[in-house]
Amino acid sequence: MLMTEAPDREDRTMRTRRCIVTREVQPECHLVRFVVGPEDEIVPDLAAKLPGRGIWVSADRGILERAVTKNLFARAAKTNVRVAAALPSNVEALLVKRLQDHLGLARRSGVLVLGFDNVLRALESRRKPLALVEASDGADDGRRKVLAAARAQNCEPQIIDLLTAEELSMALGREHVIHAALFPGPLADRLVLDAERLEGFRPRHGNRTGPSPVPDERSV
Repeated sequence: MLMTEAPDREDRTMRTRRCIVTREVQPECHLVRFVVGPEDEIVPDLAAKLPGRGIWVSADRGILERAVTKNLFARAAKTNVRVAAALPSNVEALLVKRLQDHLGLARRSGVLVLGFDNVLRALESRRKPLALVEASDGADDGRRKVLAAARAQNCEPQIIDLLTAEELSMALGREHVIHAALFPGPLADRLVLDAERLEGFRPRHGNRTGPSPVPDERSV
């Protein structure tokens, strides 16, 4: 199961590695690990569990693109390696899938509630959510109301708004998911860390472009 493969949150936030592009030393949770595969190809290792010497790159599309175009993986591996031109997009897709898996497991574990009304009730409860999950293409009106309700309860949850309504619906097995609330715990910690990595590969809600927003659940 994907969640059991993820390193402990404390390990990920305390251990540091050096990015092969920027040469900056950062916590592991801010980087993506790669290894050289059996056919000398560069393979993403998001769970940091594959055998072999790790090659670490900041979780940022532009920085990973520099690693690809400047052949920095070969320099780090000290051998010729094959690097897919689409590696940054592939990593984004893997991070999306990982976030979807986390969300699905969180719902099955009872630490994720779905829907505008349920989120408002969660914000009013004694045990406050650690994070609010908002569809990146959700209507601004519903989002503003949820955030206003959080402020009214003196609650400052983290906002995860990197997945579309369709991606959330696929993860959670329910149509038209726009709002969700995630309660504290190990699952929430891992989900937040992977959301931070995904943020380096796709724009957040405030920078989105594209089709018109998806209506709030209450409007469908």
